[in-house]
Amino acid sequence: MKTKSKNTQVTQNRLYRAVASSTAIETGKTTAEAEAKLKAKKSRFSHLTLA
Repeated sequence: MKTKSKNTQVTQNRLYRAVASSTAIETGKTTAEAEAKLKAKKSRFSHLTLA
């Protein structure tokens, strides 16, 4: 039987956390460091949004 699942809303904070945790695993740094760097960095593509 299939059960109905709730649709959860993906927020920008959740996206940051997902990207930061993936980056932390690959680089060996902590998730907090990677997340802080993502939020603070002003890149040349700042006009584009995630997802």
